[in-house]
Amino acid sequence: MPWLADGVLAIHFAIAAFIAAGLLLIPVGALRGWAWVRWRRLRLTHAGLMVFVAAEAVVGMTCPLTLIEAHLRGTEAPSSFWGFWLQRLLYWDLPPNFFLLLYLICAVWALVLWVKFPCKAPQR
Repeated sequence: MPWLADGVLAIHFAIAAFIAAGLLLIPVGALRGWAWVRWRRLRLTHAGLMVFVAAEAVVGMTCPLTLIEAHLRGTEAPSSFWGFWLQRLLYWDLPPNFFLLLYLICAVWALVLWVKFPCKAPQR
């Protein structure tokens, strides 16, 4: 089922893009006065995902989405154009220690953003 594997890959890529974009847009948006970067649900989701990714790296766990995708593919390469490029963007051929350090730095940054740019209660 390559199309289903491509769907899992697209979701995985969207989550990674959300986390990466948040690490940049939250501080920029807070400094520029963008109200949406202080939405509690958005920030909880962002920080929670980043901490989960870092915790996976610390314990040496493979991401569940990676496992699901590999199972659906039977470890075969993506058969679609989008699957090929999303896989190339998402999976880097670097040592595991690189990712451990990267994810820990990003998790700390997400928590720093939480403290430095706190969420505001919605106005009624």
